[in-house]
Amino acid sequence: MTKRSKTIEVSGVFPRSTNPFQYGTEVDDGGIDKSRAAVVRRDKAGGREEPKNQLISKGDQNMNKNQKGFSLIELLIVVAIIGIIAAIAIPNLLASRRAANEGSAQSSLRTIHSSEATYQATVGAGNYADLATLMAGNLVDSALGGGGKSGYNFVSTPTALVVGVSPATFFATAVPQVTSGIGQTGTRRFGIVTDGTLHGDSVALTAYANEAAVLAAPVLGN
Repeated sequence: MTKRSKTIEVSGVFPRSTNPFQYGTEVDDGGIDKSRAAVVRRDKAGGREEPKNQLISKGDQNMNKNQKGFSLIELLIVVAIIGIIAAIAIPNLLASRRAANEGSAQSSLRTIHSSEATYQATVGAGNYADLATLMAGNLVDSALGGGGKSGYNFVSTPTALVVGVSPATFFATAVPQVTSGIGQTGTRRFGIVTDGTLHGDSVALTAYANEAAVLAAPVLGN
């Protein structure tokens, strides 16, 4: 009598166990079960049944969906926003720097005037001096004595005393070191004369030729 062999297919049915990894079932850190379904197939040679385990993971299925980056359109929008901000901020920054340079130039001319007065009353014996002589007497700092400070060039021109003819005089000028372009260091020129009045204009960014030219320029706040 021939006995027929029977194949019993078991799919995902396992006895209860305290070890979740004993029968191919595991729990990930997020609490999502990763189940192994046993697939039974018949062995062609001996009629033997052997399980084939397949791993089904929801985390793996969603991994590619969560990997997102910036699109080209989004990057172009960011670049455009940065460009707009730079176009607004940079001109204002440069204008602020020029205004600071001009304020410093006016202050330096007043320093030159007070230094000239000190020099005349002491070692000058009634005469004024140029910037190099004032620096040698420690009346101005090395930057101002060297003729360049805070984006401006300075020159002090004395006229010697002629007894019985004309008194000693001087005039000092300040002009921007860079007169055009994005790196322009100032938009006005300045001058000061013996009486201490400060003048300035933007007619030309060259030094005043003489004391009369300084006096012809508009008077600034003194």
